[in-house]
Amino acid sequence: MSPAPLAVAMIGSGEYTTGYTTGSVKSDKKIGVVGLSLFDLRRRGIVGNLSIAGTSDKWGAIREHFAKNIEGVYKDMDCTFEPYPAVGAARDPDAYKAAIDALPPKSAITIFTPDSTHHAIALYAIERGHHVLVTKPATQTLADHTDLIKAAEKHGVYVCVEMHKRFDPTYADGKQKAKLIGDFTFFSSYMSQPKTQLETFAAWAGKDSDISYYLNSHHIDVHAWYLEGIAGNWRPTRVTASASTGTATSLGIADGCEDSISLLVDWESADDLSKRGTAVYTASWTAPVGAGVHSEQHFHYMGSKGEVRVNQSRRGYNVTIDGQGNSDINAFYMMYSPDAEGYFQGQHGYGYISIEKFVTTCQRVNAGEVKLSDLDKSMPTIKNTVLSGAILEAGRRSLDEKRSVNIKKVGEEWTLV
Repeated sequence: MSPAPLAVAMIGSGEYTTGYTTGSVKSDKKIGVVGLSLFDLRRRGIVGNLSIAGTSDKWGAIREHFAKNIEGVYKDMDCTFEPYPAVGAARDPDAYKAAIDALPPKSAITIFTPDSTHHAIALYAIERGHHVLVTKPATQTLADHTDLIKAAEKHGVYVCVEMHKRFDPTYADGKQKAKLIGDFTFFSSYMSQPKTQLETFAAWAGKDSDISYYLNSHHIDVHAWYLEGIAGNWRPTRVTASASTGTATSLGIADGCEDSISLLVDWESADDLSKRGTAVYTASWTAPVGAGVHSEQHFHYMGSKGEVRVNQSRRGYNVTIDGQGNSDINAFYMMYSPDAEGYFQGQHGYGYISIEKFVTTCQRVNAGEVKLSDLDKSMPTIKNTVLSGAILEAGRRSLDEKRSVNIKKVGEEWTLV
């Protein structure tokens, strides 16, 4: 017997949920990821009622965008949703509360909103017994991250961080290969977006969050995830951050907004303190325009007996179109082209799989088929991603306080000193 379709409220009506943007910058997500995936999951009978919560009434433009770019492109795709705040209503930063309150018991929400809002929204849903998928970073502080861990345990709900790179087949296969190459010694990652993206993020860039929270969060999690399978009980001990500035502020972004941030992180084996490793995570949102990819992203993992290298942005699939230039395409993430019959066929992309996996796991939790504690071992739950939260806040504090920040475990909880 198939589980009942899950009701889902999408909190955040911006680029990643809907693909809708304003101004001259066009989204690389085209038609979004979260909304598109959930509309297709509803077509497949896996989810039921859908709602979207924003802060203001821009529903006419979003519905027009859906009608043209989703319903007008894919066969049998229904993009209806309940809007919060309602059409014609005044701006309401707390509209998400009404959307969550309207959900039936044991439903789910997705959170794709500015970083500074994640904790409050997630906690509101958790305390009402709903499952949560929150985009990275889950929170901006280790204290808030720990608070969500405790709340999820108290209320018995599934809280997952949307770490979609764990579902990338090359990243996942690299994790298995990393187990074969001995002790961890070195990790280096780079992820960037072009400076035009700052126009999309102008409302919060350098004010509510920074480029390390936004992009370094991806590969910090990948690295910590890899180390879960490596003998030695590895843990981060110290974070030293460095940043470049000047370009973002010259474009009118907030004073002090960093262009690029690098985190130098010391790791050690808790089982053998003579074994240490080094990681450097770098993120930038002032990369060149017209580089062929929207986001450069690659990493190098070195063990004592070998290494793993992955270039996620350049998969060998290259397209050139007159007037549009050259593009390197990552079809592993989302395939937007319809199939021969006109149906959406992106179900095998890891961006889609990340959303589907969350929904089906919620259904399994509701049915009593899986224990929440078991998910901490296999999924990017709020508890499983705590080290990423610790490193990100330590990096921010290192920049602000102009010093290295230490990470320690006191009892069962991590702390920064």
